[in-house]
Amino acid sequence: MSTDVIPPGKAAIAEQQDEGRESHRQSFLGYLLAKIGGAAISLVMVVILGFFAFRILPGDPVRKIAQSRPMTAEQIAQLRHQYGLDQPMLAQFWNYLTNIATGNFGESYVYGKPVSELIAQYFWPTIALTGTSAILAITLGLWMGQLAAWRSNSPYDQVATGTSLVLWSVPTFWLALLLLMIFGGTLHWFPTGGMVSTGIPTGTPEYFLNVLWHLVLPVITMVAVVYAQYLLVMRASLLEEMSADYLTTARAKGLTEDLVRRRHAVPNALLPTVTLVFMHIGGLIGGAVTVETVFSWPGLGKLTYEAISGPDTPLLQGTFVVFSAIIIVMNLFADLLYRQLDPRVRRA
Repeated sequence: MSTDVIPPGKAAIAEQQDEGRESHRQSFLGYLLAKIGGAAISLVMVVILGFFAFRILPGDPVRKIAQSRPMTAEQIAQLRHQYGLDQPMLAQFWNYLTNIATGNFGESYVYGKPVSELIAQYFWPTIALTGTSAILAITLGLWMGQLAAWRSNSPYDQVATGTSLVLWSVPTFWLALLLLMIFGGTLHWFPTGGMVSTGIPTGTPEYFLNVLWHLVLPVITMVAVVYAQYLLVMRASLLEEMSADYLTTARAKGLTEDLVRRRHAVPNALLPTVTLVFMHIGGLIGGAVTVETVFSWPGLGKLTYEAISGPDTPLLQGTFVVFSAIIIVMNLFADLLYRQLDPRVRRA
């Protein structure tokens, strides 16, 4: 009967590896808890700010409602009582916190519906618009950015960076109105508003194609403004990597320039771009207010714009919390992903 004996040297190495893995798990757990704790604190601050920020807006929502139809002083007072606006500020704040904890954002003054129901109804059109825009902007920006860096100072680089700088500087609402007037009003190539034409049965291929047709101008507007940031950041990151020694080593091994770029330079240059991508994905949803308003796209952005004109305080609070929560979650994902991509963050 024979037994396997582990040499002392190998046993020590195995023990060190186990200790390293355990230390890595503890380090990641501490990092994860710290980031989640920071995100939770940010969300709490957003919830608190969401109450007080919209209480200082000019305008009386009850008076605004009373303007649409004749109401007596007693009816106005009853309406204030119905919405809880006659209560002390501290009592209103407590009711707001307890409702938020259960996912209840109150009832919209303008629509007369629960705010959570309105947000759920308008959420997916915004996701369709911003999701399509984000995918196209990221793909276009990163691809054009790495080509511009690899062909630095070439005519392509000058045209690509010049165009992106111009589009980055253009106000979103101005570009949206310009596209709307030219391609919607003058040429009549695309619809001027809405998400789908009337009279088209839901769930049919015609309905899907019609939605895509309505998406063209809003998506072009958002992509044109956003992709420039990805292009410029990717270009700058790749230019820093191009003089690194490991690229010279890769070329010495006989790799072609295309393989050197794709396998070595681009993955390292993507590191600073990852944070920008995730941060901007969250910001895209909040930044859709202008585009959705101009093109009458039935999403959270247009809903927010209509709430501001009220002022519809519960609806404003609800959309503000949702927008902010999405941005906070995207930033959290960016921090976690960046740690996995960059060994220097893991060692820190």
